Amino acid sequence: MRLTFEEGTLLLRDFDDGGPVPPPFVWDPRVDLYRAQALFYRDSLEFLRQSEVDFKNTAPRYNRLKLVPQALPDPHPHQSESIEGWNQHGNRGVVVLPTGSGKSQVGLMAISRIQRSTLVVAPTIDLMNQWYDLLCATFDVEVGLLGGGYHELQDLTAATYDSAYMHMERYGNRFGMVIYDEVHHLPGEMYSHAAEMCLAPYRLGLTATPERADGRHLLLDRLVGPVVYEKGIRELSGDYLADYRVERRQVQMVAEERAAYETALSEYRAFLESKNLRLGSINGWQQFVMLSSRTSEGRRAMLAYRQHRKIALGTSSKIRVLEEILKAHPRDRILVFTNDNETVYQISRTFLVPAITHQTRTKERKAILEGFNRGDYLTLITSKVLNEGVNIPEANVAVVLSGSATIREHVQRLGRILRQREGKEATLYEVISKDTVEDRISQRRRQHEAYTEVEEA
Repeated sequence: MRLTFEEGTLLLRDFDDGGPVPPPFVWDPRVDLYRAQALFYRDSLEFLRQSEVDFKNTAPRYNRLKLVPQALPDPHPHQSESIEGWNQHGNRGVVVLPTGSGKSQVGLMAISRIQRSTLVVAPTIDLMNQWYDLLCATFDVEVGLLGGGYHELQDLTAATYDSAYMHMERYGNRFGMVIYDEVHHLPGEMYSHAAEMCLAPYRLGLTATPERADGRHLLLDRLVGPVVYEKGIRELSGDYLADYRVERRQVQMVAEERAAYETALSEYRAFLESKNLRLGSINGWQQFVMLSSRTSEGRRAMLAYRQHRKIALGTSSKIRVLEEILKAHPRDRILVFTNDNETVYQISRTFLVPAITHQTRTKERKAILEGFNRGDYLTLITSKVLNEGVNIPEANVAVVLSGSATIREHVQRLGRILRQREGKEATLYEVISKDTVEDRISQRRRQHEAYTEVEEA
């Protein structure tokens, strides 16, 4: 009997009827063979070996390596503990550590330990390029790239989630280990297939916030492994992350904004009541979207919903508070976050500071970030694109003018300013419109141990 790899799956060829079949395999009448997802390679291999079946394993095409890390810093205790916890779970699982605490080094340590062909998967091209630089600097070998216009496979390769999804059915047997950076992206409906089509027996997920609003983070246990180690921001601040404080500023809308807000709020709430809908219920939002598209009344309700949020999140009072904060930190490196690009560009014009959005071209974005880290620019305004995947260690003040209700986004934004350096104290300002939908948004996104001590202003 032969165990083979084909288009992201495993096949049992020359199977002897009556012999033991690994549980993940099912009969595929299209080819008259037993087939399973490549994800189950390790389990199937262990089953066949324990069953003492005579078989030939031709599925894997990865290599054993002899990597010698160059200039890898001595690990911090939480990094060593992460690797030990991962090892105790069979070198499969998720490590949860805050941004700035050295998750990348945990990945490099795992590569050094396993010594197999390794694919590192990242959500953005920028983060893929950062991993490429790290791998080149740490190991004296050729490093491949899969994504961003590159299609070069080596025993150590960095890729984007998009490219891994597109090519894994071809390359799913080329790597003995996969590292999923920002692993909370993996359970998405498309990206999860990339993990299923890969036979890598060793898997490591890295993230600061594994939970997803859609609940699909529960799939990580099957796709990568359980959470094997976790440390929070509060536990590491001071020793391995910068000390920080969180300050919440509440602002009042001007009279004209308040009147427009209340009008829009009443209109969309009246529609919800007429349809007996609650947005907080299961499928409540989906039902609202569906019903709002069917009538002119529904379309007006959806417009009112968007309008009341736009007014609350973008009130002019926030601009005055931002000006006060900028004046209070004349020499600090400040990141300003908003929920939409329109506000980004408005603030950029008002305060004459550079802006980065998804529309910013790669070379311009690189130049702005480098200038910010050098101190050429002291303030940088952005929407969501800097929530993750950037290295801006000099940032020590963050101002959240608006954002979503997700805990992940808020924790990621705090993490942007927590990379430690001597004498650094970080400050995060959360600016919200009082007595509006933002009160609820703020309450939801701050349900994290990092925000348990807050100064009201």
